[in-house]
Amino acid sequence: MDRLARFAWFTLAYNLAVILWGAVVRATGSGAGCGAHWPLCNGEVVPRSPSVATLVEFSHRATSGLALLFVVALLVAAWRSRPAGSPTRRGAVAAMVLMLTEAAVGAGLVLFQLVADNQSIARALFMAVHLVNTFFLVAALTLTAHWASGGAAVRWRGRPGAALYLGTLLALVVAGVSGAVAALGDTLFPAMTLEQALATEASATAHALIRLRVLHPVLAVVAAGLVAAAAWRLAASARGWAAATLTLCALQLAVGVVNVLLLAPVWLQIVHLLVADLLWIAAVLLGAHGFAEREP
Repeated sequence: MDRLARFAWFTLAYNLAVILWGAVVRATGSGAGCGAHWPLCNGEVVPRSPSVATLVEFSHRATSGLALLFVVALLVAAWRSRPAGSPTRRGAVAAMVLMLTEAAVGAGLVLFQLVADNQSIARALFMAVHLVNTFFLVAALTLTAHWASGGAAVRWRGRPGAALYLGTLLALVVAGVSGAVAALGDTLFPAMTLEQALATEASATAHALIRLRVLHPVLAVVAAGLVAAAAWRLAASARGWAAATLTLCALQLAVGVVNVLLLAPVWLQIVHLLVADLLWIAAVLLGAHGFAEREP
């Protein structure tokens, strides 16, 4: 593994840490810690006498800015060390574009004040877009690191199981979006007991974010079924990643059940998100190996 490959895997790992810290910002209600200012924080480059919420939000912005610089460096390094037409170059370009859109959506959340105690459906929609972009960004970084490490390019056309696999990725994204909406509902409308949470979800007068929570476990089970089918279909050509994907999927379902039973404490929400990201990475690598171009 050369220096570019090692740096690409590091960039992926660092971005995962930034994503998890972003979830801490949302779960602790610290999204308004810098006010409705971006890129400044409360009108300052570096906030003076900051509150805890300001420190949490400002640290997320600082680490996100560093993540952007890492992706820029990855793009430059890929362009300099890999030949024209290399999939590594294409992956790095995709990661750069998605990093910029990630920053734009994050800025929009702040500038439109869709943070902290905002309970609007607009906030949920913005978060859904944010999460979809994050999934694609993680996929681009994962594939860039895979290709930089010597992985072959991927070919879908005419490959058996391609439609099932792509449908599985779509199902994982949809389940992830529903999970983000459910987590937002848990943050804005915390329940004291499981009975209270279930009763609130069943109420016709409950907020839409609460009533939407029930969709997440249903969509998660559907996605898990597709993951199992895709892993079985690709096991012959990517046995290790098929096993890893199935294991992480089972773990994610278990963490999800515990998350519901414990009423979604912040630390468990972060664990749930971490496993979701690892499952997504494993699923992407399952396809990268299962549909890799073969030598004629």
